[in-house]
Amino acid sequence: MRDIGYLLADCARHMRRMFDERMRGIGVTGPQARLLMTLGAHEGEQQSYYANLLEVEPITLCRMVDRMVEAGLIERSPDPNDRRARLLSRSARARDMAPDLQAEIDGLVHDIESGFTSDELSALRDLLLRLSEKLTATQDKPTENRNRTAHG
Repeated sequence: MRDIGYLLADCARHMRRMFDERMRGIGVTGPQARLLMTLGAHEGEQQSYYANLLEVEPITLCRMVDRMVEAGLIERSPDPNDRRARLLSRSARARDMAPDLQAEIDGLVHDIESGFTSDELSALRDLLLRLSEKLTATQDKPTENRNRTAHG
């Protein structure tokens, strides 16, 4: 029998693959779409801010942003508070793509949730929320406490 950790990782992998395929249909990669959606919610921050939110290395984000600037999807502007930093914003082209991105995300969610009753989805959300809270609480504990719990 597969354990919960494996099943969660497997589901996440399948969902990411489905997301990436849908985004390619719009003309962006999955990671680019995630950045565009993040920019839509939090526009005008430094690149390091987005690297932290997306949990990628700053150099990885920088390379992706370079490609997206070349493609006319993102604009960089100087940060008035830090002359070494650049602020990111979506281009007009990217803002025009936002409804298509959201429609694809909504369609993906619909496809994933179809076949489940509303009660099943509610129970799944509740269980996943509890699991997420437990994992977050465990992550926030000092390492020495986790080691004692794991070994003692």
